[in-house]
Amino acid sequence: MGSSSKKKKEKQKDFQKPKLKVGKAKAKPDNFTDTSFKTKSITLTQQSLTLHAPSTTHQFTHHVSLLNSKSDTQRRDSLAHLTTHLTSAPTSQPLPIPVSTLLPTLSPLILDASTTVRTQLLKLLRTLPPNDVEDHVASLMPYVRAGMTHLAADIRVTAVDVLSWLVEIAGEAVVSCAGGWIKTLNCFLSVLGWHTEESSKWSSNRAAFGKAGAKGKPMVKVLGVLAEFLEAGIGEDGDDGEMEVDESGTGTGGGFPIVQTDVHMVPKSAQPYVYLNLFGAPRDEEGEMYETREERFRVFKGRFLVPVERGLESARQDGGEVGRASSAVSKVLKEARGVDWEV
Repeated sequence: MGSSSKKKKEKQKDFQKPKLKVGKAKAKPDNFTDTSFKTKSITLTQQSLTLHAPSTTHQFTHHVSLLNSKSDTQRRDSLAHLTTHLTSAPTSQPLPIPVSTLLPTLSPLILDASTTVRTQLLKLLRTLPPNDVEDHVASLMPYVRAGMTHLAADIRVTAVDVLSWLVEIAGEAVVSCAGGWIKTLNCFLSVLGWHTEESSKWSSNRAAFGKAGAKGKPMVKVLGVLAEFLEAGIGEDGDDGEMEVDESGTGTGGGFPIVQTDVHMVPKSAQPYVYLNLFGAPRDEEGEMYETREERFRVFKGRFLVPVERGLESARQDGGEVGRASSAVSKVLKEARGVDWEV
């Protein structure tokens, strides 16, 4: 009996509360650490004492490498740093990294899921030198087309904004690069829902842009960029393939006895007869380069004119901002028809 009562008392010790006396401090635990001391300095064993900060080029390269980070905030902040660096640097100063190296890292961000990252990306792209970007339009266009056909409506709108910027700084390069004409027009028809007669109605387009209450604003933007794209491709303000007709209708040049002087001059394009495909493999029409306005109008007339006119008529009937935006596209088509394309 004595041993059992002793065991009970030992067990009860763990559950007994200590009796605190008035005026006495609470007992300190066994693992108490005294932190009342003060120090005037903290010394790190591997503290760097160098007085030289990283160079701007090193910082620029570091933030470019952070664009592949998994954190949305990190990607956004790195894009903001790059934008600030390019904006504050003198225009005569070359970029720390060539555009040819920078664009392959920036291009996939067009499809980024974060809205803030894509917005900051567009700001950065607008700070790049236009002449340097023009040489690399062909590498950017596949990402733009992928964004235009993306499932997310916000990404589609961002891709259209990037395309608008490209047309603004290098319109000729956009429409004449490989796949830049037919494939991009197909993306426009997909975004607007104009491929078939049933999909050209406004009621089906609303589902394509997702958000309720948008009031057709995304479609207004897409129609505006389509007008800019067509103006760059088949607008009448270019002279790369147009023939100027004089009053007699015999063509440009010195007149009789030489008619159609352009035919006898040195061609303006590198391969004037490549469209004949005399000795080449079967042609991939969608991926070809259409360097002259005549070629682009010929393809547009054969493949896209009917669905575009059908979609414009539907948008015009809807009225409002959409109807006004469609009039800009109609104006470009009207001017293109008025040119003697010799096709």
